[in-house]
Amino acid sequence: MRTGAFLYPWDVNGDPAAPARLAGLGLDRITLASAYHSTRALTPRHPRHRIVTAAHAAVLYPPDPARWQGRTLRPRPAGDWAPGDAYGAAARALVAAGLEVHSWVVLAHDSRLGAEHPETSVVNAYGDRYPWAPCIGQDAVRAHLVQLAAEAAVRPGAAGTELESCGWYGFAHLHAHDKTAGVALDDTAQYLMSLCFCPSCREGYARHGADPDALAADVRSALEPVWRGAAPRPAPPAALGWRLEAARTLQEAAVAAVRAAAPPGFRVLLHADPAPYRCGANAGTEPRHILAVADGVVTPAATVAPFARHRRDGTVLAANLPVVAGLGGSPATLAADARKAAAEGATELRLYHAGLASDTDLATVAEALKDLG
Repeated sequence: MRTGAFLYPWDVNGDPAAPARLAGLGLDRITLASAYHSTRALTPRHPRHRIVTAAHAAVLYPPDPARWQGRTLRPRPAGDWAPGDAYGAAARALVAAGLEVHSWVVLAHDSRLGAEHPETSVVNAYGDRYPWAPCIGQDAVRAHLVQLAAEAAVRPGAAGTELESCGWYGFAHLHAHDKTAGVALDDTAQYLMSLCFCPSCREGYARHGADPDALAADVRSALEPVWRGAAPRPAPPAALGWRLEAARTLQEAAVAAVRAAAPPGFRVLLHADPAPYRCGANAGTEPRHILAVADGVVTPAATVAPFARHRRDGTVLAANLPVVAGLGGSPATLAADARKAAAEGATELRLYHAGLASDTDLATVAEALKDLG
């Protein structure tokens, strides 16, 4: 089974030993970030640094001025954490070591965009904005994300791409000094807190036959028990039609834009969840639909089976397995987890994350991949 691992350019650039080290793990490919959100990342083996702080969402290459000329929404290049064509430099080094490189593009997760253009953000039923979550129901946001997908995906040296957050983002978000866990939010409450009521979404709900003011009131009513420590009432169904339409059409447009810009054989995968109402990095999708649009999906190992029921010849189902013990991953059970995922329909593996893992984690991964053959 072909196996890839996620990586940042700063894990490679400035560390001449990194490409050979990664190739020696038994990997076939690297999914290398080309557009990424803000983060603070450990680099446990780098000879020049141990922590990288990416201050804002950025593209990790020089964006094309002609593509973005006249556009209000545009990507920002990275700062000193990934200067110049950081993606290109890392990709060249990895390809020279015999590794296939695919780009890793984060789309609807951008706190910088929300800070600079607050009108683009998701607005919950209480009127609170989520600056980290661009609303994909807005035409301007969708146009920006489609352009970003095409540019960030089709980088020199990339044989394919993986589009993360190609759908709705919502309430859940890792934030500095986060204080949102005081009241437990189950799956329904997370969904209710993620529903958007910006002007574009209000129009969308109305087109689907729902009164947006009444819907917002229903959402607040359904959430009221949560603030007292009880379970939410059932989510009102009226919002789902509009949200499915917005997600489907964004995914279709993003994949089409990447394919139009890419050479023949360029593979387009989406990080996806089989529950269409879900928000986040693994965007909610309808499995039958998305597998007819893209070349496949990257999904947690636990959610491979719903996609496998709709797999066609050539469809890629990549099971995402966390292998960083300090982040809750289980490198010690990688071989067993991989076999279970394959039995449920996975055709490939993705390991999160080769740059963040300790030496012990990586040695365990190498043994597991040798065991898998």
